[in-house]
Amino acid sequence: MCYRHFLAGILLPGLICCAQAGAENTFTAAASPQEERIKAFCIDFNWGPEGFAKPGMCAGASAKKHFEWYRDMGVNTIQTFCVSCPGYAWYNSDVAPVQPGMEGDFLKELVELGHGAGMRVMGYFCIGANTYWNEKHPDLSHNFPSAISIPFTLQYLDYLERVIREAVSKTGIDGFMIDWVYNASHLYPDRKYTWLDCEKQMYTELFNEAFPGDAAMDEGRINAFNKRATERCWDRIRSATKSTNPDCILWLTCYDLQHPMLKGSRMLREVDWIMNEHPDTEKLANLRAVIGPQTKIIQCICGWGDQHNAEKIINDPAFNALGLYGFARPDLTTTLPPDDDSGNARNIAAMRKAFNLR
Repeated sequence: MCYRHFLAGILLPGLICCAQAGAENTFTAAASPQEERIKAFCIDFNWGPEGFAKPGMCAGASAKKHFEWYRDMGVNTIQTFCVSCPGYAWYNSDVAPVQPGMEGDFLKELVELGHGAGMRVMGYFCIGANTYWNEKHPDLSHNFPSAISIPFTLQYLDYLERVIREAVSKTGIDGFMIDWVYNASHLYPDRKYTWLDCEKQMYTELFNEAFPGDAAMDEGRINAFNKRATERCWDRIRSATKSTNPDCILWLTCYDLQHPMLKGSRMLREVDWIMNEHPDTEKLANLRAVIGPQTKIIQCICGWGDQHNAEKIINDPAFNALGLYGFARPDLTTTLPPDDDSGNARNIAAMRKAFNLR
């Protein structure tokens, strides 16, 4: 997942990138009798010391060592990467560039190890940002570093469809997280934009009429444009995924699920899993009101240091029917989460203790 707290202060002020186990596990009390509560974690390859990770950062990550870390963490769901924000694949892709120096076939190997231990293994795509795409297609991108920058043109959707089909079929993942599913057109209020030619073409495709000119594109028209573009993107993601593997789980996370371009969105009703990134009950209540009856909610409880209190959320009855999720940036040498005195490390320790209870 995109490092959401980092982006909160920099990019969007005021807003914030399984096994069927036995019923003896303490986390099964709030779950259905047939399925253990989701206990998920991600070692996050998206971010480096300054913005998105540079190509090759953490490429020496060993699938075996990462599996062992997740196993010791007590998770039943590993979330790792198909293609991370810099635009490089963590499997042997023929569509996306492969992570330079990647050890083995990281994602596929991790899937095999996780499945051998009865875990789900989920991938990840950042939909609204891809540094490699920006570099190769400057006319199809606003090219903001480490930020949402890609308009959902037909060219980009064709790429997404190809890489999704490939990742699902090649690696054996159980599903994947989609992040930053926002069309990039005039998204950030503090950025200077011009309307790209590709966006004007998108307008014609989406509204069946000519682009009305810059001056006519007020807030209402921008929101309507972005909403239609995002819906079209979702349709392509869902079609590509489910036609490749009908059982593949689509897992949505977005920092602002009440954003105007998502209001009333079919994506919120049709997605299989959805993440509540915010550790507060008001946003959780808002989310419950807009999702489909089959959609599972996962609560993020680790990733933003002291902004999260994992132990408190784990023990809060307001969250006891939800899956639990955490993420952490890796140490650049070990490629595993650092064991230090940070708030994030304390939250990881709380999750490890709770996840391993029997």
